[in-house]
Formats: sequence, structure tokens, C-alpha cells
Amino acid sequence: MSPTARRWWTPSSTPGWRCWKGESRLVAELLHIDPERLKGRHVSRAVEGLRRGGVLIYPTDTIYGLGCDITAKGAIDRIRLIKGREVKKPMSIICSGLTDISRYARVSNFAHRVLKRCLPGPYTFVLPAAKVTPRILQSKQKTVGIRVPDHPVPMALVNELGNPIVTTSANRSGWDVLTDPLELESELGHQVDMIMECGQLPVLPSSVISLVGDEVEILREGEGDLSLFREQS
Repeated sequence: MSPTARRWWTPSSTPGWRCWKGESRLVAELLHIDPERLKGRHVSRAVEGLRRGGVLIYPTDTIYGLGCDITAKGAIDRIRLIKGREVKKPMSIICSGLTDISRYARVSNFAHRVLKRCLPGPYTFVLPAAKVTPRILQSKQKTVGIRVPDHPVPMALVNELGNPIVTTSANRSGWDVLTDPLELESELGHQVDMIMECGQLPVLPSSVISLVGDEVEILREGEGDLSLFREQS
């Protein structure tokens, strides 16, 4: 069966998972997409899976992301199993914009100015978490990582879903970043529900910037211009 012919098949016992007729194991649906000509039916299909508690691999303005609906605790647990990640290591969320961010994080005037200047973009901003943010996504310091990627796919997903998407890099913890769709399908295709792929992506992840306490701290150097943050840190 060719990748382009794949479609959702029979539900397994775990909500959100699907397998193909004739397959002995679970295999992700593969969607070849063009971000510049993104089709609404592809977005709707992905969002349908997210609403059922599915786990999705999708492109961003940095690397491929592994994500689910923020309200789907079972899917969040699945992502942790896929990653082999300890519970104490929090994941970030993708928000639709500043209004959405203000619901899930406590945004000071200083942080608002920084976010307004830098987003959308290849940054993850660490902010004090709001009460509505699930505890499983908060660090021990009660912070949360926030992303607003400069990429049409994740933005279309969160806008149609109406909720943020929990996000992390599409690889196992401690392993190399997977940038090739064939590698993604080979390594993770049996553990996720859908892969939205648009070819090879960059190797660098997002830069991680803490704005806690109205102080700028670069926690990880990745994609994006960091000169502004170095001037303020």
C-alpha cells in the first residue's frame, strides 16, 4: 500500500490509535503536504485525530514536532512513553497568539513587549504558568514553555482545534533529531497516529528563552536571532 493511499482504519483499544487493514502493527497515516498550499481538508483530518486523543507529528519553523491536544491527558502520557521522558521534564505548548498565551501563562508588561516583538518565531519562551495550565506540563518552578511558530501548519492546527497543542521534538529523548520524513516514519510511525510531512527540515530546535522575573536568560541556543536577548541578559 503506497503512503499516499493510506487512510484511517480500525480503532484499537487505545483511543486515538488506528491501524491499517492487512497490517500486523499500528502504522501512522502519512500526509504529504505543501505548507505554502495547505489544504483545509488535511488540517481538518489532523484536528479530527487530535480531538479523538491522537498523537501527531507535524512540521514547524524549526524541527518536526510531536504533539497532541492540551486537554488529552492520555495522549500526553503516550508522548512521554514515546519520548522515554521522565515526568519531571515538562513539555511546551503551541498557542495561537498573545491572547492565548495570556490564558496559560502569567505575562508581565515586560514579557508582553518581548513576546510581541519576537513572535511568531523560532523561540520557546519560559513564563510563570497560569492555574489553568495542566500540572503535568509545568516545571518544578511552576513555569511553562510557550511557542508561536512562524509556520502555517501548527498555526492552522491550533486555530481549528481551538486549544493549544502540547509539543516536543519528534525523537526519543537523548537521540538525534529526526529531520527526514522517512526516518520519522521508520522510527516513530508505529507509535503515532499521523505524520504530516513536507520534506527535510533544519536540524536546530527552537531557542529557549526564560522571561521569569522580568529577566532574560538564554536556556538553549537554537534557531533564531539571539542578539537581542544577549543585550538584555
